[in-house]
This record gives sequence, C-alpha cells and structure tokens, in this order.
Amino acid sequence: MSVVACLDLDRTVIYSARSLDLRMPDHEAPRLLCVEVYRSVPLSFMTEDAVAAFRALREVAEIVPTTTRTPEQLARVHLPGPPPRYAIAANGGHLLVDGTPDPDWAAVVRDRLTGCAPLARVQEHLDAVSGDFVLNRRTASDLFCYAVVERAEVPDGWVRDLTGWCAELGWTVSLQGRKVYAVPRGLTKSAAAREVAARLGAHTLLAAGDSLLDADLLDAADRAVRPAHGELHDTGWTRDGLVVTSATGGAAGAELLGVLRELAVQGRSPARGRV
Repeated sequence: MSVVACLDLDRTVIYSARSLDLRMPDHEAPRLLCVEVYRSVPLSFMTEDAVAAFRALREVAEIVPTTTRTPEQLARVHLPGPPPRYAIAANGGHLLVDGTPDPDWAAVVRDRLTGCAPLARVQEHLDAVSGDFVLNRRTASDLFCYAVVERAEVPDGWVRDLTGWCAELGWTVSLQGRKVYAVPRGLTKSAAAREVAARLGAHTLLAAGDSLLDADLLDAADRAVRPAHGELHDTGWTRDGLVVTSATGGAAGAELLGVLRELAVQGRSPARGRV
C-alpha cells in the first residue's frame, strides 16, 4: 500500500461513553459499535458513521493503530474488519506485526533510549514528589511511567518542576486529562511510524491524533488531522497543512476518518509530497 495512515485511538478514533459528547436528544443519538470491553463492561465505541468512514479509509490506505496504550491494553480494542498488519503501542515502544511485538524494533528502541536515565530513577522521583493529589502511579511496558491525578488539586508549579527535573535526564513530561506522563525523549510514535512506512514502501504518511504525545507523529506526517478537542486543540497546536475537524466528540472521529480518506486518495500519486 502506497499510503500509510497512523491513527491514535482514544478520543481520536474510539471514544468512551463520556468522551462521545452526544449533545443531542436521545432519539437523535447515533448508533454505536462497541469496540472495547474491559472487565465485562463496554468501554469504547465508534459511531456508525465512523465505522463506515474507517472501512472506506482502509480501502485506500494501510491503517496502523498508533497508541500510548500497552500491547495488552491495545489487544482489548477490536476495530472494524480484520486485525491490522501493523500496530504501534507504548508510544512507539512496541511495533506489533500481526499482533506480535517485533524483536528487531525492540532492539532499535533499546538503542534509542541509551542516552536517557533509567525508568527506575524517574519512578523513584515521581514517588517522592507525589502527594494526596496523586491517585495512582503506573508503569507501561517497562518503558515509561505516569501518574493518575486529581487535576484540580495538583499544586501550582508541580508539573513544571517535574518537567524540568525530567528534562535534565532526557525525559519529557505531559499532562493529559487526569494523567501526567513521563516518557523518555527517544520514545516516539513518529519513529515507529516511519519504520512502518519504510517496511511497506509507502510514499505518503498520514496521521491523526488529539493529545500532546501525538504532536511528534502529526508533525512527521506528510499530512495530519486532529479533532477540535483534546490537549492539542486546547494548546492551539498547528503545523503546515493541518486539518482540524469542525465537529467534536465522537462526531469528530467520523469526520477525521473521512478527511483522511480524501487525503489518502490524493496521496496515492508518488509525485505528491508534504504540504
């Protein structure tokens, strides 16, 4: 396939019941497909329009789910149609080929993280500076860590101070919703996306995402789309050729998938480059 479309999942393509943001009377609400069940409870959904747009995009591009989720968390998500050949998990830490982590990419990631401080040191510091506002602390695939916080109670300057401390060790920090992520600077979605594009011989890379951890992916793509919600929208993030949806919530998922299909059709000519 000459076009690769790397898609962030949560709040970009799939939505929780709350993030669907259904601002209409109940009788006008869209039909939904449940794409994730967690502990026997439906967790994530796509609208019927989004499912149709996803299937149409798949006809003209190689779709690559590209997520901060761990491989185990990603395995709970069942997108329409057959499983994708490639998927990117743990913010680029894992490249899954037919559902299995690729050992060659794992070796590349180890090399990319050589200049960063070890996870244990960052975990220890995060533990030391956590207060009652931190509800939980977790690690992801032994690659990065994050804290679940009561956002309204996070002390002024706490994220700034953590960001400064981590920066000296080669790590980045981002606050997204109720989670504060600490991620090695060398661990990026964009690097894994370029690897997939190279393996497939694709000449056009498309991307979509809503969070700060998606910024490098969107910036690396030939064309990028983001919804009119999320951290990127809140910070006014932009780049040349960026398309921002007019809709928010679940409706934005359907819209951006439709935009990506149009861009994929345009990008199938090898003469086209980054706009």
